[in-house]
Amino acid sequence: METVEKNNLNYALLMAALLIGGFFTTLATSTINIALPVLMEHFNTTLDTVKWSTTGFMLATGIMAPITCYMGEKFSYKRIYFISIIGFTISSIFCALSWNVQSLIAFRILQGLFNGLAVPSTMSIIYQIVPRNKQAFSMSLWSLSATVAPAIGPTLSGWLIQSFNWKAIFIMNIPIGIIAALFILKAVPYYKLNPPQGFDLPGFSTCLAASILLLTAFSEVSHWGWTSYKTILLLISGIVFLGIFIFRELTVKNPILNLSIFRFKGFTISVIIRSIVTMGLYAGSLLTPLFLQNAQHVSALDAGLILLPSSLAMALCTIIVGKLYNRIDQRILLIFGVICMAAGSFALSHLSLETSHIFVVICMTFRNAGIAFSLGTVTMLGMSSLDKKVSGNGSSINNWVAQSIGCLSIGIFTSLLTFQARQHAADLVNTGAALKMGKDLISNTSFVMGVNDVNFISAIIMLVALPLCFLLNKDKSGGEKLVQDENSKGLKGNLENLNSQPGFNSSVSENTI
Repeated sequence: METVEKNNLNYALLMAALLIGGFFTTLATSTINIALPVLMEHFNTTLDTVKWSTTGFMLATGIMAPITCYMGEKFSYKRIYFISIIGFTISSIFCALSWNVQSLIAFRILQGLFNGLAVPSTMSIIYQIVPRNKQAFSMSLWSLSATVAPAIGPTLSGWLIQSFNWKAIFIMNIPIGIIAALFILKAVPYYKLNPPQGFDLPGFSTCLAASILLLTAFSEVSHWGWTSYKTILLLISGIVFLGIFIFRELTVKNPILNLSIFRFKGFTISVIIRSIVTMGLYAGSLLTPLFLQNAQHVSALDAGLILLPSSLAMALCTIIVGKLYNRIDQRILLIFGVICMAAGSFALSHLSLETSHIFVVICMTFRNAGIAFSLGTVTMLGMSSLDKKVSGNGSSINNWVAQSIGCLSIGIFTSLLTFQARQHAADLVNTGAALKMGKDLISNTSFVMGVNDVNFISAIIMLVALPLCFLLNKDKSGGEKLVQDENSKGLKGNLENLNSQPGFNSSVSENTI
């Protein structure tokens, strides 16, 4: 595409475009958790079915992550980001028009496909366009937008559901999506760094097959059982396809995911830690709303209000991390975050039907503060170890792994919760305790015991990340190491310097799509 005009980068408008998009997609993701019990009642279905409105969304998001780098470098991240926001907005309309749970799941999957393009695109734009001395600050702002959304998401979702109905949580996306699209048109520059030579269709196909097979196996294991031929067949098939995908990506000339960047030790360790943190994150975001609404029978709005303080604490801690990142050893921030998450999860493994909401608020505040300190820090540490030319691959891999782990976590934790709740109910009956309890009390008590089991397991998983934190190297650049392109202000100086790199092809126009 020919260049129409070159303009200096407007940092404020660029960050506004990225933050609104990040806030928009994360908000739409977080509002669904409070709505799950309402959707179960509205569509007269079970948790195992309605959970696919979340896991299907995340699976679709993860599927798109591997090809985002290809599409971004081929067509420009500006175009891909713009299309993702428009598509997300339109699919939100479809979600609001859902007539049964199957159609809702289908439209949520469509929404997830566009969401999968948005997150890696924003990260890539930050690491490829924003000067290095502003990247840490930019990432903290980006993380803040992604944490403010969960902070207000549950409360906003509860209010919308109680004041209107569940469709409102999708309808509200329309005006936000339109505003985000307009900012992208105005502020995000058109550019290309390393246009790919071809698309690895076999690699994408094997990645897709592995994701679907493994997710289905872990999601349905509570019904089929671990020794069921269905579970075993899907697990083996998924592992085989995953192995084929990894082998191909390491040997093919133009891989869909450049797995060779795992040669960077810091990036590899950061991905492992980020995966563990992600598992802990989804355990809390899934279990706590279910405990409040299904066991303690609070309303959707009240559940959102109970979760609001901890979410606001996460947003505040994100700002603190952004301020401290360049001033102290980043590993201290990471270790502190992991310990907070583990402590909060362990405390939440001691819930009962009489547990006060103050206790829940305190525990969730510890967890969410830990998420803020650990997730953003480990992402920055990993990405800072990469060369700028492969940062697009890094963000795609980060998102692919995070979404895949998130899908598996929800599938595993939901299945484990269902299995443990049934087991505890059977134990109560066998021990004669059921004679003193009504049917509803048995169901609620066994459900809470299942929630406690899963929270305890998530706390143990979090502790696994602690020794890995010491293997990371400190980000000595601290976001302050300047290179030639950062000495000149704006995008023009940035791209003129990058043009000298092999394979670089750029054209910049704020108004070009």
